[in-house]
Amino acid sequence: MDLASLFSWHGRISRELDAVVDFWLQHSHDEEYGGFFTCLGQDGKVYDDLKYVWLQGRQVWMYSRLYRKVPRFRRPELLQAARAGGEFLLAHARVAPPSQKCAFVLTRDGRPVKIQRTIFSECFYVLGLDELGRATGEPRYQREALAMMEAIVHWVREDPSELGRPLLAGASPHDSMAVPMMLLNLVDQLSEGDAEAASRFSELGGWSAQRILMHVQRDGAAVLENVSEEGEELPGCLGRQQNPGHAIEAGWFLLCYAQRQQDSDLVAQAVEKFMKEPFRLGWDPEHGGLFAFQDVDGLCPTQLEWKMKLWWPHTEAMIAFLMGFAETRDQELLERFVQVAKYAFAKFSDPQAGEWFGYLSQEGKVALTIKGGPFKGCFHVPRALYICEEILESLKRETQLTSQG
Repeated sequence: MDLASLFSWHGRISRELDAVVDFWLQHSHDEEYGGFFTCLGQDGKVYDDLKYVWLQGRQVWMYSRLYRKVPRFRRPELLQAARAGGEFLLAHARVAPPSQKCAFVLTRDGRPVKIQRTIFSECFYVLGLDELGRATGEPRYQREALAMMEAIVHWVREDPSELGRPLLAGASPHDSMAVPMMLLNLVDQLSEGDAEAASRFSELGGWSAQRILMHVQRDGAAVLENVSEEGEELPGCLGRQQNPGHAIEAGWFLLCYAQRQQDSDLVAQAVEKFMKEPFRLGWDPEHGGLFAFQDVDGLCPTQLEWKMKLWWPHTEAMIAFLMGFAETRDQELLERFVQVAKYAFAKFSDPQAGEWFGYLSQEGKVALTIKGGPFKGCFHVPRALYICEEILESLKRETQLTSQG
């Protein structure tokens, strides 16, 4: 496949990004209380006004990043909405200051409903506020993001007791790949253009990358979602679990880190172990699309949705394969990008009402008509489209310069 064929995706991706952002602009803003509705039906109608903190942070990040990075999105209403979301988070997300712990879900007016014993609400609080600070030029948002980041690192590496998760006698301590992945992503966010932050979080970045690499098991043939704290395979369903989309997402996180470190060996590991192999194992040969979960021994996974096709593994694969191709010029990665993009645009995209469906049956039929909920918001789809557009534009410029030279 040549670059000209690849560039034909540029316009399609840009138009899709415009349509997706318009969907959220039209339907998700809470003009009364601030923040965003994410429980949206196919046509954008709000079916539940609960507000999920991690999705609030993700939408603040998405709006702020588009405003800061993409000229056509440098629109006052986008930044105004991002600011309203950020202020909603500052006012309501933390449930019992001075504790840094955030709620998982809030009422429409910001009262806490539920707390999760994880770090992910807090992580997306950091992501959103840091990017909002960059877009607005107001350092108070980034100061709050850094304070929360310190708390997250403390919980992960020193004392998790504030998370409220007791250490029970029968529980096997384990390392979930989601945690170092998220930390590596936050290091990337906080370090951009900031030498002080890059130095401050340099050791954490290296630690996170190494923890992710521990999940490569079975002599390099599998990426397991959970391993022991020493990097050994765990017994039972927990230890056998594979999540192809997560492995591929980890691949492009590692690739970004490897590029910053100029580490060619890590580039190769990111591509071979976290992109190519999980895709080979995770792609449904009969119906197409990536399985949500797999068992490394080929047993039936216990997750009820294991053979469904979910939106986010496909958006992550689009990013990973295009980014990997841009770095390596490996034609296989280019072919995989096109394969995934064709499936995603054909199956998930809703050209009539806008945005993407999130949940398909194994056969690729829409299983849930909702466009958003507790887990799907304004993030994975527009992030993938934005990053892919950016990579394609960079490849185009590079090609033009080469032809002129």
